[in-house]
Amino acid sequence: MATMQSEAPPMTGRHPDARVVKRKRTAAQRLRHDWPLLVLALPVVAQLAIFFYWPSAWNIIAFMDYSPHRPFWENPFVGFAWFQRLFADPYFVPALLNTLKFAAAQLLLLFPLSIILALVMHSVVSTKVRSTFQSIVYLPYFFSWVLVVTVFVQVLGADGLVSNWLMSLGGDRMTFTSNPDTFLLLAWMQWAWKDAGWGMIIFLAALASINPSLYEASAVDGANRWRRMWHVTLPGIRPVIILLLILQIGGILSVGFEQYQLQRQAVGYQATEVLDTYVYYRSVIGTEGASFGTAAGLFKGVIGLILILAANKVAHRLGEQGIYQKS
Repeated sequence: MATMQSEAPPMTGRHPDARVVKRKRTAAQRLRHDWPLLVLALPVVAQLAIFFYWPSAWNIIAFMDYSPHRPFWENPFVGFAWFQRLFADPYFVPALLNTLKFAAAQLLLLFPLSIILALVMHSVVSTKVRSTFQSIVYLPYFFSWVLVVTVFVQVLGADGLVSNWLMSLGGDRMTFTSNPDTFLLLAWMQWAWKDAGWGMIIFLAALASINPSLYEASAVDGANRWRRMWHVTLPGIRPVIILLLILQIGGILSVGFEQYQLQRQAVGYQATEVLDTYVYYRSVIGTEGASFGTAAGLFKGVIGLILILAANKVAHRLGEQGIYQKS
């Protein structure tokens, strides 16, 4: 009778169930290991420190009666006096409402347009057609607002191409670029032409990271193109959508300056006044001074921070990572 021998575990000098304890590295060890990455990040840190964090420290001017003609330490503290003056200004609320109106239009109309363009581009099979369409849509992003406004005036203005064509047919001269009632539509057209391509590129990069085998598996299961888009494509780019949505909500009070400043004279300040132009005319070239403008900027920053934290909290509730992970 053959004797049965049990196979013994290999001798390793320790118990088979022993766990490998990873020794925590000291700060000096991490520095020796990661110093190339730290050197690469040093220019970015220096830029943030010089152009962002150091200027942010000067927000203390919002609580002072600041004057550049006297030493900084001799400027008296006035508490929230400048904020009270800001909120009591009759021009502040209309500028705030205009800013929220333009921001809501960007969020509800421009943001989905970038996603739609990315989905259309992703579904195009021909590489030549895709690259040509991508270049045409993305190119206006590099144009300045001066050029964008000039193009729209030359095409849709009172003396533009469309207006001259209508007059040649016996119609009336167009007032589209100088009508306050249609300025929101004009602004949306300018946003769509200039910025939609940039958002499209971001979402195309997210679409490229989706595993193609998911589309093959869903096609084998009988899903048509629309179901594959709904159940594979959109869930695949949902983290990027949530991230960009949070960032755009955080900057909801910063809708730009040049676009509205350039069209202020033609359309009127009532339709184009936003917080950025309001601060410029009341503080920079006005008589209110630096403390007033700093108070308005700090107000925008605090509201943006609150909106980012709230939106990120909602993202965590929906199971998304957001802009930072939960602790």
